[in-house]
Order: sequence, then C-alpha cells, then structure tokens
Amino acid sequence: ADVESDILRRVRALLRELDGHHPSCPSDRGMLRWTLHKKTDQNPRTSCVLVRILVKELERAERGDLRHYIIPLLHTLMYTLIQAPCIPEELCARVYDFCKRLLTLPEPFCTIGLDYASRLQVERTAPGTLYQRMVISEQSLPSAPFPYQEKIFIFADPELLPEAICKALATDTEAAQVSQSRRGCMSCVVTHTLQAALGDTCDTHGLRARLQALPPGDVEHWFQQVVAAVEGTGSERGSDRGQHRARLERIYRGLLGSLPAGSAPREGLQGTPLPSPNISFHLWTEDEQLWKELVLFLRPLSQSCEPDCPGQDLEPVEVQDILGDCGCCGQSRFSVLSTDSGIERDLPAQEEPCERSRLHRKGGIKKKPSPLDSVAFLPAVPGGKPPGKLPRGSGMPAEPAAPLQRLHTARVVLLGDDRILGRLARAFHSLRKREARRVFLTPRLDLQFYHIPVVPSAAADPAGPEELCEVAGYLGRADPWYESNINTLCHMIPKLATMPSSPSRALVTDVFLTDVIAYYARMGTQPVPFQVHSVKILFQDPAQDPAEDVFLTELLTQVQDSPSHRELSMTKRKSTLEGPGINLTVTYRMVVLSDRQKELALSLRSTGLLMKAIPAEEPEDLGCLSVIITQISRINNLAGRSFSAVANRFKTRNIQVRSPERRPFTVQLDKDSRRTYRDVIGLEVSPCLEPSYCLQKTRTMKFSPHQTEDVGLVKYLPKSLLLPINTFAGVIP
Repeated sequence: ADVESDILRRVRALLRELDGHHPSCPSDRGMLRWTLHKKTDQNPRTSCVLVRILVKELERAERGDLRHYIIPLLHTLMYTLIQAPCIPEELCARVYDFCKRLLTLPEPFCTIGLDYASRLQVERTAPGTLYQRMVISEQSLPSAPFPYQEKIFIFADPELLPEAICKALATDTEAAQVSQSRRGCMSCVVTHTLQAALGDTCDTHGLRARLQALPPGDVEHWFQQVVAAVEGTGSERGSDRGQHRARLERIYRGLLGSLPAGSAPREGLQGTPLPSPNISFHLWTEDEQLWKELVLFLRPLSQSCEPDCPGQDLEPVEVQDILGDCGCCGQSRFSVLSTDSGIERDLPAQEEPCERSRLHRKGGIKKKPSPLDSVAFLPAVPGGKPPGKLPRGSGMPAEPAAPLQRLHTARVVLLGDDRILGRLARAFHSLRKREARRVFLTPRLDLQFYHIPVVPSAAADPAGPEELCEVAGYLGRADPWYESNINTLCHMIPKLATMPSSPSRALVTDVFLTDVIAYYARMGTQPVPFQVHSVKILFQDPAQDPAEDVFLTELLTQVQDSPSHRELSMTKRKSTLEGPGINLTVTYRMVVLSDRQKELALSLRSTGLLMKAIPAEEPEDLGCLSVIITQISRINNLAGRSFSAVANRFKTRNIQVRSPERRPFTVQLDKDSRRTYRDVIGLEVSPCLEPSYCLQKTRTMKFSPHQTEDVGLVKYLPKSLLLPINTFAGVIP
C-alpha cells in the first residue's frame, strides 16, 4: 500500500506539471518522469503497480475529457510496459482496449492509439517482443527474422556551444557505449524474453549465471533460438500465448539443463535493464558531414568493396547510374562522368577476375585514396549485389529485383538553438537535391530529426533563450510533454556539463542525459513539419551572380554602412532631408482568410525588415511569414521636420524587396552571423519547393511547354520542402 501511494503521488505530480503547476524546487523540473521510471528500474516488482495506476488515470482522463493528459500518460505506460519483466494478460488487454478507443479521436490521438494498439497486439501473443525488437534494432544485433537497425546521431555546432559542453557531452555518450557489450545485449534479450513468457517461474539468477559462463558463440546461438521463437510466434496465424510459452520453455530447459520451469526459487520478478541505444556524438564542422554519416551508416566502408578490388581506389566523383558488377569482387559499382581523367586509378577494372595485373600509364598522376572514396561506389541495394543480377555468362534468366525495404533508421538529434536548425535546413535541402538527381538514401533509410534546445550562459550570448529558441518554444506550446521533458534541458545541460569532475557528476550526467536522449528518440515519433523558405539574393555588383539559400526561422535585413567617404557624406545629407534608412519597394502576396491571392506593392523608407517563419502564438500557421518593416515617416510641424519609426506588419508567403536607388543592405539568415550577405540590393522569398518536384516538373515541361497545371506524376509529388522535427505528440489541437 505504501509503494502504491508513493507511485500515485508521483504520477499526480507529473500531471500537475502538465497543468502548469511546476515543482517548488526548480531543479526538479523535467526530472519527474525520469525519477518515476528509475524507481521501477530499481524495484521491477512495482512495474505492474505503475501500469495499473497509469491505466486508471488514462480512463479517468478519458471520462473527464482531459485530453492533454492522455498522450503523456500513454507514453509513460508504454515505456514501463516494454521494460517490465512480466505484465499480466488482463492488464495488457485493458491497455489494448483503451488504445483502440483512441481511434475515434482526431489526430494525433488516433495515430498514436493505432501504433500502440498494433504493438500491444503482438506483445499479448508473444510477451517480450517489444523489448527484444528494440534492443536488436538499437544495437544492430544479427537477426534474420528482424533485420532492422537504428542509430542515434547527435550533432552539435562547436562554434555555437562552448567547448566544455561539447567535450562533456562527447565523454558522456562514449562512456554509455563502452559500458555495454554485444554479448551483454544478447544476454539481456534472452533473459528478459524468457522471464516475460515464464513469469516468476523463471530462475533469473540461474539463467544469468549460465549465460555468463557460456562462450560468446554459444550465447549468440541461444539468442538466435529465442529470436526465431518469438518472431515465429508473431508471424504464424493462430498462434497464441500458450504455444509461445511452450516454445520458450523448451529453450529454457535446453539452456539450463534438465531443470524444468516452475522449480526455480521463489525470489520474485527480477528486472533486466534496457541497454542504452547506439549513440554517436559529432561536432558539425563540414557542410556534407550529415550526408556522409548517413551513407556510412547504410554501408560501412568495410563492406563497400573487397580489399583487393581496384574499385576501392577510384576517385569519389558524381555517380550517374549502375554500370554493372565489379570484375574483381562482384560488387556493384557505378559509371562515372569521365571515362578517362588522366589518373591511373580511374582506369576500368579487368573483365576476368583471374587476372590480377593492372594497366599502368607511364607518368600518370597517382593519388592516395581517401577513406571516404568508396562512398561514391555504393551498391544500388543494401547488401552488395542486386537480387536481379547474375554472374556474367551464366546463361540463366535474372530473377526480378525485390523491392527495397527501409531496414535502417537514423535518428538525428540536433543540440543547440535555432541557428543549428537553420544549418540543418540547409543540409536537408542539399540532401534532397542530391536524392532528386539520384535516389539512394530515400528508399533505404528512415530519417528522423529531433531537437534538444541548449543555450549557453548569458555572458556567452546576450540574446535570451526565448529569442534563440523559437522553434523549441513552438514545439513546447504544441506538445506539453515536449515542454516538460525536453525544453527543461535548455539550461540544465550547460549546468551538468560544467559540474566539477567527481563520482556524483559522472553518475548524474551519464544516467540522466543518456536516458533522456534515449527516451526522446524512442518515444518521440510524431513529426511537426516546418516549412523551409528559399531566398534569392541580388547583389550591388552586376557582375556577381545572384545567391540562392534557404532559411527556417527568420530573415533579417539592415541598412549597410557606406564604405567610401563620398557615399557616406551623401548618405548623411540625404538622411537629414528624408530621414534614416533607405528607400525600398516591397511586393508581396497578402494572406487573407479566403486564401485568395492578393498582390500588394509598397514604396517606403525603412531602416530594416524582419521576416519570421515561426509563429509566436498560433500553433497551426507554419506556412506563413510574419513580416515587420520598420517604416520611417516624416512629420512636419512648427518646430521643424522630424521623423518617426512605425512597425508595418503583415503576413505573406511570397515577397520581393528591391532598393531602387541600389543602396546596399545586409541580409542575415536564421540569426546566424556566419550566414550574412553584404552589398545586397534585392531579394525574393518564397516557400522552398521539394527538389524532386522541381526536377519532375522540368521534365514534364519539356514535353508540354504550355501546360501550367501539374499533370502526370507531378500531381502526386510533395510540392513544398518540409523539415519534420519529432515530438511526443505532434501538434495537439
């Protein structure tokens, strides 16, 4: 009774925080969910108690129409259920029925309810499946029945975060990976799955001791046996919980010997810890670094070609299409743009694999290959050879190629403020352009983005957290669970990172930060799509080509100081007569409630212009730009001439700004001083189009030059480029 009342008190405190009643101690903010789960980890027998309490609170929220409680409680329940050693069938059925009732509610409740209902249906038939699949995919364990892999990539910009924070985060993530082994993860899967099926009749201590005494090869053997039994139960029609238990009981007896299930000492349920996922920390120093890491995750360099294959020495040039099989190792490679570059190692490989001699060009240029050179020659399908290919001269018809599957999931976590998200939008646009030219990542990789706001101290950056973290603020308003668990890390991570080195610091950071990142990546599956905007920038120098860029959060223009003394004196004289700033002509399409197009044009004098893409209040208006123009008005009175600044506000999706006098101004994108353009006299802003849509539209226009509407395949392609950032609930209406 005392344990149950303590857990109920913690759950009610968590719900009060969702209502805006924060804990009396500021350091407890964001810690309630973590401490609740850690309590069940320390005492696994309380898992059933917590699940039962959460089910009651969910049913109470359903009766009282307290919908903002439902998704946080459901995520907390599912995270507990996945790690629980054993949950009674009637309790699983109760949770399953509740998830089915969510299907009658609008999004995101019906989407999350359907996802969890399908998972629970499998878990009810084969207990332990959810835990097993999570560990297999996160640790990339070998499993033919479930060949999925996941990885968490943490990206931080070293120029935006202090070195101490970057170093501490890198150390903590590396320590979490070193503390666990592949053999240990396999043992966790075997132990948890057998205990979930057999309940308290399973001798957990004896099972762990037996697995610890076995050599690694035998541990993997029993791991494969358990995985095959569980996945077999899930794939067979008519399989029930009893058949699943019988299968695992045979594996249990074979592993422990003649000891039957049920003869174990009555020690109660023992928990099996959930291993930390595969996390890699990256300092974002190169523009193409994100794409390279994703490609290497799909196809590690060690698998891209055999050691003796001449293809590994080839130059990383832009690939066009599949040429055929490499004559040396049978791996697929691609044709390159140039057939003769003058470099010896660009020569094609020999046709016959038995002949190892290489052609030599006297006096040719020799280059040492880069470790990433083989990235350009990745196969068209994962696993090396395409299914439809056969060796040359076999004389047998090729089998039809199997459809590609997304077996890999990359969860990219961005640490920082809006500036790193602006950099992500730029990299995402570049990645989509690359995929439009030649599809490689899209059919093979499930790419998901996450954002954890981190703001350095006020001394390091005078801008406040609200100004630098507008995206995180919007996500927190749209999803209260994101606000409670993630936005609270904004100031907590710098404090934890700068704690003096001590055993207590290592305990807090290693456990808390790794657990929160893992929880966010595992349970945050609902994307919030943000419109990426493109900008075309015109320069004062007619010989300079226009620049094209993209931004996510805001665009800021300011009057540029005149470089020469003559221009400076003329500017001062004109400012005395007409006021500060420069003359601008602004043409835009006004956003009205009827969604009709309304073209407007303004001619005004202004000192600057600000376009914001993230709404301050409205949770749904993500496709519009809120434009604020500081307009200078001249006032004539008895005291003389004076000037006043008035903020001219409007909303639009497309806007053009010109300086008719060719007076220059500066343009800064996404609050990042590194992305500042100077000597600008004009710009055009519009929603960024999906590169694949643009490419297909161009091809269609070649055959139908007078066709204005989208026809054919273009109609079914996404038109706008949206950057999805995952939260726990998406946007709750």
